[in-house]
Formats: sequence, structure tokens, C-alpha cells
Amino acid sequence: MCGLSGEVRFDGGRPDVAAVEKMTDVLEPRGPDGRGVWSQGSVALGHRRLKIIDLSERGAQPMTDAQLGLTAAFNGCIYNYRELRGRLEGLGHRFFSDSDTEVVVKAYAQWGRECVDLLAGMFAFAVVEHHTGRTALVRDRLGIKPLYVSQDGDRLRFASTLPALLAGGGVDTSLDPVALHQYLSWHGTVPAPRTVLSGVRKIPPATVRVVEPDGTHRDHCYWQPSYTRSSEFGEDPALWREAVHDALRTAVRRRTVADVPVGVLLSGGLDSSLIVALLAEEGQEDLSTFAMGFESENGEEGDEFSYSDLVSRRFSTDHHQFLITSDRLPAALESAIGAMSEPMVSHDAVAFHMLSEQVSKEVKVVLCGQGADEVFAGYHWYPQIAAATRAGADGAYEAAYFDRTHAELTAMLHPAFAPRHDASTDFVRAHMAAPGADSALDAALRMDVHALMPDDPVKRVDNMTMAWGLEARVPFLDHELVELAAACPPRLKLAQGGKGVLKDVGRTVLPREVVDRPKGYFPVPAVRNMARPVLDRVREALGAPEARRRGIFDRRFVDRLLAEPNDHRTRRGANTLWQVASLEIWLQAHGIH
Repeated sequence: MCGLSGEVRFDGGRPDVAAVEKMTDVLEPRGPDGRGVWSQGSVALGHRRLKIIDLSERGAQPMTDAQLGLTAAFNGCIYNYRELRGRLEGLGHRFFSDSDTEVVVKAYAQWGRECVDLLAGMFAFAVVEHHTGRTALVRDRLGIKPLYVSQDGDRLRFASTLPALLAGGGVDTSLDPVALHQYLSWHGTVPAPRTVLSGVRKIPPATVRVVEPDGTHRDHCYWQPSYTRSSEFGEDPALWREAVHDALRTAVRRRTVADVPVGVLLSGGLDSSLIVALLAEEGQEDLSTFAMGFESENGEEGDEFSYSDLVSRRFSTDHHQFLITSDRLPAALESAIGAMSEPMVSHDAVAFHMLSEQVSKEVKVVLCGQGADEVFAGYHWYPQIAAATRAGADGAYEAAYFDRTHAELTAMLHPAFAPRHDASTDFVRAHMAAPGADSALDAALRMDVHALMPDDPVKRVDNMTMAWGLEARVPFLDHELVELAAACPPRLKLAQGGKGVLKDVGRTVLPREVVDRPKGYFPVPAVRNMARPVLDRVREALGAPEARRRGIFDRRFVDRLLAEPNDHRTRRGANTLWQVASLEIWLQAHGIH
């Protein structure tokens, strides 16, 4: 896990190495163990390193193989790098390090852009071809690792975070009205390629972008499950349980590849508990597990320690518990928002940020259960969507998932920021109309997993853990497990209140109390219920001169929210005031005026 940055010039000039240095410095939290900058011709690369595999300096980056004429900057982990290394050695390649980065370099030399088909892992990387001047920008299948870009006629810049691009200067920071519409429709999610800033875009997941020396580029999407029934398991629940169990075993085993200890974020829910159980099944001993809770607020419980304790005792883990008092939240909110590459509404971002701070003192790598609800249909709105016809999938999705209608959204905004068309509905209809996806649920899961999930919760986990130099690995987003789940009959996923096939696996290895418990989440009651310290910060941000100058939201609307901070909720129950304030606090935190 690391952070990368770079610049490619198209006008015949030399890259601005000083700007790349600035971008690289902003990435220090993602890679506190090493720093490097490389420049040749029209390209410069920067890198911050977090040492996980090959702890020696032979694994330093940017990494150049002079014989192959390639230089790369890599962020992530290739879990099957040892197997690929053996294959490449059989083809005549010789290695100077034990790192997975070098495997990527030689795989690119051997197979070109098709090398991504062989990589099992999470990754974002840039490869520069010395002889052609061509640069390839690559992102993993599920978008676990981020890659932001900013381009004009003279140059392209890229970085692992949006704030790093801002540090390089010259970015158009005006708000993108379509992205703003998406942010307010999907509880803070803005899918690739957009961000809320007009001048910054994201490389989409499962994409190889080849950038030519003249600035032209072409994108190749290299992976997309069909979400159709093509499995030999038919509708047999027992066969599906065994297949999912085997695939999850493989996914968890892959993610133990490291030259440093690996722990688990254990919430006590089904997903993280399954990870602990499968690691124990593999013979892992003295496993470090971590749980966090918050003080209760307004009658809402803030921790789920009883469940994580149960799992910890069952598998004899070295368990660490952290209870956070509400008076620590204001400062924690500032730090968490400062760590966000883009504004996020999910209030558990602050929980992940605070938990990551504590966990990073103990280990450098953790496994966590993010993604299981999207991959295995665990959320309560999926049955409503599943009841629709395939032709009615888009309407069912809008009714179940959107925060508000286009008319309600437009009424919130100053007219200058309100797009004339319903941009979010247009996006959903285009995705739902794509070939494949047998049922309405298949179409919804395809959009959630491949379009929305990379920008929440996946981005949230990456941003909050990497702010402390902590690498988070997500077994439920193993691409082979996702392919299997995509082919699984909807009724088996929807069974037992959601994630039925996963619960069947859980019953073979976990206490029943964990499998049959009500669905939980990472509660932060003080944010959800606008406790006084949080509300004070919200009032300060929305009343600040820059917020008034910016004028994104109708002022009368903002005043109503502030007068009744807990009375205005989205259709899914989120606090509207927090959604509005999160955007403004993020803009101010990153100096965007």
C-alpha cells in the first residue's frame, strides 16, 4: 500500500518536478516508510511507500527496469505475485527484488495491458514506456485503490488522492453540477469518472488508460461480470453454500500475504466474524482483532462489543477494544474530513478514522468485511427492488435508493448549481439498460458493486485507513468471489433477510447468535443525532463567509435545517443537515473557495 503521483507533458516541455514533489509530500500518510521521485523526458513520477512486501530498499519506488525500458509507481498489493513471479521466471525474466511491484513491471513487459487479467489483488499503478513515451494508468477491478487525474491541453497529472492534485496547483475547483446532483441523490456518492470538482476526474474501476505522448488516450475496461445464471450449481442451496465457502476461504487466504503481521477489524457482524473464523480454520494463531464503540446518544446505542467479544472468545484472538467519548468527536471530525479525498456523508467515516489511528499502532495490515452487503444483497431495500420486473428495474431502484426526487433536490440548491436535467436518474437508466443482468436485482447489484460501491464504502475504508499508514484488505471484494456471487440465484442471496447464502456459510463456523443477530452498522450516535459539539461545528461551517459566498444551497433552506437540525431526513433516514454540512466542511478543509 502506498501513494503515487505523476505528470505527463504533451507540449514538448519538461514535467514540473517541483509540483510532483508537492503532490508526493501530501501523500506521506499513505506511505510513511519511503519516498521517491523519478523524471525522464516528458514524464515524472512520485511515490510514498508503506513497506508490506519486501521490506528492503530493493522494493523502493518509482521502480525502473532499465533493461525492459519501464518505470512504474504502484499502490496496492498483488496477492498472487509469487505464482506470477514463478511463471515469469520460467519465461526468462530475472528479478532484483522480492516485491510485487517488480512482478507488475515484468508482467507488463511480457503481456502488455493484458497483464491485468492475471493480477489478483487491489491496485492502482502507472507504467511509463521509455522508448515510446506512452504511459499506462491502471485501476483494479473493484476500484479498491483510487487514482485521480486532472488534464488540460498541455499536461496530465495523476495522484492517489484528490488533495494531492490540489497541492500541485492549476486545478479547476469549480463545482460540477452533475456530480453535485449525484452527491445529493446517493448519500454522498459520486461515481467515476466524476468528482464534485469540475477539474478532477477518476480513472474508472477495471480500466487501463493508455496515454499517448500527444495527450490522446484510450480506455480499456477489462472486467465486468454478466450477472446472469451460468453456474453448474443451479438452484441448490447446499452446492452454493459449499462454493461460496470455498471461494471465501481462498479470498481470505490470499489476503494474508505480507511480510508484516495481519489483523482484523472485528465489528461482531457476520462479515468480519466470518473472516476471523476462516483465519482460525487456516490455523492462524494469536490473531489481533480490533473493535470500536461510541457513547450512547439520545437513546441510541453506540457499540456492539457484546458480539465482537463473543467472536473473540470463540476463536481466542488478541482482542483490542476502544470506546470513544462524544467530547472527542469534534476534533475527530475535522481530522476525518481532512483525510477524505472527496466529501463523504456516511458518519461512520469518523469511526473508521479513529479506529485506524489506534490499530496502526499495533499492525500495518488489517482485513475487514466491507462489500459483503452489496455483493450478497444484504441491505433491506433489495427485496423491494427484486419484486420489480427487469424492465422496471430503474424505477424500482430510484424508489428504494434515492435520497430525494429531482424536484426536491433542485429546491435545495441555488439556481446556479441546479442542473436542468435529472442527471442521477439518467445515470441509473443507462446502467440498467446495459446488456446482461437477468433480473431487476441483478441489475441493481451490478450497479451498486461496480459503479457506486467503489466510492462508498470502498473509498471510505481506503481514505480512513491510509490516513494512518494502515493497509485495509477486503476479502469480500475478491474478484473471483464477486464473479461467483454475481451468478448466484437472487433468491438464495435474499433468503433469511438478506445474505442468505453467506449466513448458511456462517452457520458452519460461527455461533448462531452472530449469524442470527439483527443487522448492525458502525454507529456514531453523536453525528446521526446532531449532538451539541457536532451541531456547533455545522453551524460554524454553514455560517462561514466562504459558505455564504459560495452559496451552493438556498439560504432559506439552510436556515430551516439549522432551526430544526434533527427533523429533516432523507428518504432513507439520513440527516439532511449533515449531508449539506459535510460538503461545505470538506470544501473549507481543503481550501476550496
